[in-house]
Amino acid sequence: MGEFNHRKYRPTPVIAIPDRQWPNNSIEQTPQWCSVDLRDGNQALVEPMNVQQKLRMWDLLVKLGFTQIEVGFPAASQPDFDFVRALIDGNRIPDNVTVQVLTQAREELIARSYESLKGAKNAIVHVYNSTSPVQRERVFGLDKQGIIDIAIQGAKWVKEYAARQPETNWSFQYSPESFSSTEVDFAVEISDAVIGEWRDSGSPIIINLPATVECASPNVFADQVEWFCRNTRYRKDITVSVHTHNDRGCGVAAGELAVMAGADRVEGTLLGNGERTGNMDIVTMAMNLYSQGVDPGLNLADMDEIIAVVEHCTNIPLHPRHPYAGELVFTAFSGSHQDAIRKCLSKQQDDEHWQVAYLPIDPADLGRSYEAVIRINSQSGKGGVSWVLENDYGLQLPRWLQIDASRMVQARAEEISGEVTSAQIWELFDAHYLQAKQNISIQNFSVSQDNSENGGQDVLSLSFSDRRGITTLKGHGDGAISALVDAWQNEFGDKIEILDYREHALGTGTDSQAIAYVHLSINKQRYIGVAKHRDVISASLQAVLNASVQAANISADAERMAS
Repeated sequence: MGEFNHRKYRPTPVIAIPDRQWPNNSIEQTPQWCSVDLRDGNQALVEPMNVQQKLRMWDLLVKLGFTQIEVGFPAASQPDFDFVRALIDGNRIPDNVTVQVLTQAREELIARSYESLKGAKNAIVHVYNSTSPVQRERVFGLDKQGIIDIAIQGAKWVKEYAARQPETNWSFQYSPESFSSTEVDFAVEISDAVIGEWRDSGSPIIINLPATVECASPNVFADQVEWFCRNTRYRKDITVSVHTHNDRGCGVAAGELAVMAGADRVEGTLLGNGERTGNMDIVTMAMNLYSQGVDPGLNLADMDEIIAVVEHCTNIPLHPRHPYAGELVFTAFSGSHQDAIRKCLSKQQDDEHWQVAYLPIDPADLGRSYEAVIRINSQSGKGGVSWVLENDYGLQLPRWLQIDASRMVQARAEEISGEVTSAQIWELFDAHYLQAKQNISIQNFSVSQDNSENGGQDVLSLSFSDRRGITTLKGHGDGAISALVDAWQNEFGDKIEILDYREHALGTGTDSQAIAYVHLSINKQRYIGVAKHRDVISASLQAVLNASVQAANISADAERMAS
């Protein structure tokens, strides 16, 4: 096993800001979003997108409401150049959308970038050069002034070439690449030098501060952003943007804290695709804002469409636990969680703020149905089973039946060592409760109400068939169920007590069926009967028979074993 030596690493220096403001701030307005799916996201793919995939991704981004989209590095790639031209020549760019292209601070690349953008109505030219000590010293072999000279020259070329194409509304963007690893005073110095070159152009200026490699906790990045915003000479003249990565798993947190620290704009990708561990996930950050009552400025209501397009274009399947979008993120297997969700949903009112345990947002907002919220395995309880049966099949189970049914479903889940589907739960319920026990079924019955000969009680005459043939029962009581219990006791000698009885309609309309649930104590043992019928009295009587025959069969089995 190789040596695991933590001493080869050193912590990222913290910044002394004793009066830092960002910890006391909250995000009350959504930042500007810029999607880099078609550039940063695309270059990170094992198989970069083809033209059809790029166009499908583009159409989705426009549909979602992005007004700034980085479309490629056209000077470095012919496919990127051709794609930018296809968007412009094909009139596929809405008037409210600005395309952004990336280029290094080299004249031939800047010239090629402007060539790709001929005819665009609105465009951002994004120029960058690396600024961190390791890049300066080990990659370029330059001192700070040498790096500043590269940036200034690049800024001059960007301005000069823009002046040659005045028909386009230009914006200029500069990134001190590897900002997260750059001394903050040097990041301010080089950015201010670039801004100084651009201020007289009349074009909007964006300074993008990337965590090219996430190398510290999000609070350190927030300090860096706040320090920059407080120390640049041109804060009122620029849009401060951030571009975070997820190397430490904190890309979204760094993006949010950066906005709290003063950033106006956030670059990222849908669902976090990007180099190494990925880019900042715009869907997650936008939904985080949404969950706090902030309009995210993007239409993410059809999450399944977003997933389908991203998976198709990137050939990367979405993890089932991905925030907000994953298949299982709103799913409860735990019985206690299911019970809490079911109770909260039953009390949630349309005119109140969302208050549902274990669900930070309403899954329906993302086009998810409640069938996906509660799923059943061996860890599930009565709440989950009853939720499925109520929402999928209209059954309103009393608590004692919830408990009994959940045991049955749990036993099946343990037997198969997996999830039990809604259809399987219904099959179990139907076979265990609704199918006539031992083929017992009512042939006919009649009820005489308010019979004066029996003290005003109802008189029931009922014939049923089972494996023994036809049996006729007669009894009386306060209602048909009580009369049937009396008749059964008289015929078979069982001691029966009605513990609970419930019934309700299944659906609406004249052709809807009724379902009845009865809980009986028979010879001091508890039994459950369930039945459905178009007539509620028939359903109730059949439910009593289904419960009673269970007791009779158990008694018969006991007698056979004793003999």
